[in-house]
Amino acid sequence: MMPPAVLAVWSGPLGLDLANHRLEQPLWLLALLLPPLVALLRRRRPVSVLVIPSAAAWAAPAAPSIRRWPVWFAHLAAVLLVFALARPQRIDDRVIVRGEGYDLVLALDLSTSMYSEDAELDGRQVNRLEALKPVLAAFIERRPADRIGFVAFAGRAYTLAPLTHDHAWLGRQIARLRIGLIEDGTAIGDGLGLSVDRLQRARKDPDAPRAGAFVILLTDGANNNGQLAPEQAAALAKTARIPVYTIGVGSGQPAPFPVFDETTGRRVRTVLRAFATDEPSLRAIARETGGAFYRADDPTATREAFAAIDRAQKTTFDQTNHIVATELYAWPASFAAGLLLLAALPLLRRR
Repeated sequence: MMPPAVLAVWSGPLGLDLANHRLEQPLWLLALLLPPLVALLRRRRPVSVLVIPSAAAWAAPAAPSIRRWPVWFAHLAAVLLVFALARPQRIDDRVIVRGEGYDLVLALDLSTSMYSEDAELDGRQVNRLEALKPVLAAFIERRPADRIGFVAFAGRAYTLAPLTHDHAWLGRQIARLRIGLIEDGTAIGDGLGLSVDRLQRARKDPDAPRAGAFVILLTDGANNNGQLAPEQAAALAKTARIPVYTIGVGSGQPAPFPVFDETTGRRVRTVLRAFATDEPSLRAIARETGGAFYRADDPTATREAFAAIDRAQKTTFDQTNHIVATELYAWPASFAAGLLLLAALPLLRRR
């Protein structure tokens, strides 16, 4: 019986697994059968032999000579090259497991009002978007089991990231956010509607209610653009049984606002401007869908919103870990090259 370490388990037409290693193209190993086959065919050819009893000792096999080491090195190099052509790989994270977590979509307002510099970060005055980025990054980092998506909206709504477990990639997308990526405006209804659509598309059964699916909507303005009114988007979320947690960003009071030169795009001066958040509409969305409303000018607002989500019922879903294949062919190929170089040394010395 073969030991477990050498038991081969086929995982596809060309995938041969040995524990957590495999040969991606194992058919190359058939090339190792060619030398023995050629030797066997040469032995089977009829050859005329003159038998001389007194010379029988001449036919005795010669003892292995150390001088033949270049030939053995060349043979071993050929074996290693064939093994390299079979592409040995190390496979990580192939197991499909059952996991518990949330399906969340973050919908963030990127309208120009987010330039308002009424927030503080590390002792310096920053705009609202800069203040929100570390909050969002911390939220994502604390929830490794959740599938999180991201929708950005201004005059239109766009999917920045679909629901994903790759939170490192999602964090990089959020770090690249800047105001002006989308035409100006505040399409709250479109942002919410797209978020609900993303959650519904992720369901195996679109008609079945899914516990643990939420939208977190962050905005500092009032709806003034888009195809969907906030009330219509809230009705869609209610029908899909998706709670919406709304967060109003900013105090509504006059705040420093940078003014940019249209030609150079550089900041030329700062003025005081006030942007009114449509708090009644955000409260209505949260109330209609079973969520809650929070103000971001309260230091505990974000923490309370996330705590409320934690109290909701979790959902179970299939979570497939990423398959990472690390190529290992360089090792046998390098050893083969070294052995061929050693085998060629006697020929080089003769010259």
